Amino acid sequence: MNVKGTLIPIGGHEDKGIVKSETYTLEYIKEGILARVVKESGGKKAKIVLIPTASSIPDEVIENYIKAFKKLGCVDINILDIRKREQSEEIQNIELIKKADCVMFSGGDQSKITTKIGGTTIHKILMDRFKNDNIVIAGTSAGAMCMSEEMITGGSSSVSLFKGAVGMGKGLGFIPNLIIDSHFIQRGRFGRLAEAVAKFPKLIGVGLSEDTGLVIKNCNEFEVIGSGMIILFDPNKLTHNNIQILEQGTPMTLTNLTTHVLANGDRFNIEKRAVKVLPIDAAFDKLYSL
Repeated sequence: MNVKGTLIPIGGHEDKGIVKSETYTLEYIKEGILARVVKESGGKKAKIVLIPTASSIPDEVIENYIKAFKKLGCVDINILDIRKREQSEEIQNIELIKKADCVMFSGGDQSKITTKIGGTTIHKILMDRFKNDNIVIAGTSAGAMCMSEEMITGGSSSVSLFKGAVGMGKGLGFIPNLIIDSHFIQRGRFGRLAEAVAKFPKLIGVGLSEDTGLVIKNCNEFEVIGSGMIILFDPNKLTHNNIQILEQGTPMTLTNLTTHVLANGDRFNIEKRAVKVLPIDAAFDKLYSL
């Protein structure tokens, strides 16, 4: 898939430089994920469009992001708070998307994004620009999960690894080969991502820890960024997958599910399903230079 745009899905709670005691943080916002978003978007003069559609507290979310991007020196920050589907067809909103260097979706409920934006003119323009322009599409938590074609809509961690624990729906389809989950380690979402890849065994599951993200180029290779880790499930070599014959609520059996744990600087080639990890010496030096 030959595309010019860049995707940056984030696992949630990325360092915004406003919380004094975060567990999962690089501590300094200028070394963190949002700084990378700005860099990939063209720098401090980039036109950034924030879309808090997924959030139930958009004003608070937007305030935090405005403060964070201003700390990074950004001067062209725009808000596009779509609460009704018809707003995705309004000319002024369409023009904002046409001119954006970076579009960033907030966290919340990913289904709100697909319901109010999916299939609309704004979605079509975003998809076209993603394929043909050097635009950055970033998203945290729900904003990350909606990037895939097959999207997790929900699921309880307490009944994980039982068939039916995960809900699936259609996402915005920017990255067709991945299924993305967020807050992965902190909320114990191993089981629901495992069921997701059992349902779609040709796809790769990516569980993003908080303050951790990916920089995806050409829809084919990604680099891990941030202070945490990702858990990657590759079902390509499954030798047993009984999800199709099970009744709802029945424990699943998956064997030979390839699993990778990757951290800052590690890379993964989606087409080749190949990992390129940061050399041990380099990782050690990087850790102690922070």
